[in-house]
Amino acid sequence: MPELRKDPIIGRWVIISTERGKRPHDFVVEPEVTKGGFCPFDEGNEHTTPPEVLAYRAPGTEPNTPGWQLRVVNNKFPALATEGELDRAGEGMFDKMNGVGSHEVIIESPNHEITLSSIPLDGFFRVLKAYRERIVALSEDPRFRYVLIFKNQGRAAGASLEHSHCQLIALPIVPELVQEELSGGKFYYNYKERCVFCDMISQELQQQTRVVLQNEEFLAICPFAPRSPFEMWILPKQHFSSYVDMQEESFRLLAEIFSETLKRLEKALGQVPYNFILHTAPIREPQLNYYHWHFEIVPKLTLIAGFEWGSGFYINPTPPEDAAKYLRELTL
Repeated sequence: MPELRKDPIIGRWVIISTERGKRPHDFVVEPEVTKGGFCPFDEGNEHTTPPEVLAYRAPGTEPNTPGWQLRVVNNKFPALATEGELDRAGEGMFDKMNGVGSHEVIIESPNHEITLSSIPLDGFFRVLKAYRERIVALSEDPRFRYVLIFKNQGRAAGASLEHSHCQLIALPIVPELVQEELSGGKFYYNYKERCVFCDMISQELQQQTRVVLQNEEFLAICPFAPRSPFEMWILPKQHFSSYVDMQEESFRLLAEIFSETLKRLEKALGQVPYNFILHTAPIREPQLNYYHWHFEIVPKLTLIAGFEWGSGFYINPTPPEDAAKYLRELTL
């Protein structure tokens, strides 16, 4: 029988449609068609992108030239403009402000063929470290309140270029979904005097039914009320509300579990398109006892259609317990 499940953080309901129950081989994942041709992110084409704002490169190499291991550049077609002031204003009952922000691209490797799941651990470590460096740098701008980092892997997930990369958008407001998590975490803390994320981690470690992977510092789970089949979250076991509070050595352990999580996802589903998002505390509120930073990995396996748009519910044909067991037991 189908189940209705409530997300313990924001109160969102999902339908686990067990009668439609699907295992990995039931999902049809269309293979990506490689287009080839010119790529502005390839090594040697640095002059075709905006100047780098951060790069990890070989000693003695000049900015915006070959010899880099990771580059961060401004998006050539930004969603928001870096220049200007917010100029908040009202138009009758409506609120508006200038579209001020920062939109950057994190080019993960000079190798056009590599993916984040196949990049060496040192490369994955550099990617995670770059996230932190850019959040810290953009936090210095008083106009910004939040830095959202996300990845679109595959055309169906929104990627417009084949070369593996992530994106970063600094915003003058806290995004609605993050605000819902903050509000839900604060409500739970005021009632129980505990962090809802920490309680969730404790219960998942005790039950083990939705745990995919863990190491000394991090945990990968299929959440209790997932929006998508094989959705996974990666969280630190210790309470940290802000991603920037992590020590450098912790990023190595994070790279290990993140890399294996993506490898297991691809082993289970092939070249599945997915998005992942980093949710962390707002940059003006870095120390919160009721919030816990985390990555959300959401494969694109189901369609968001009329029912979902009209109700706010998601229909998931794969129970997270089944997904976690399958992913956990895979042999890589």
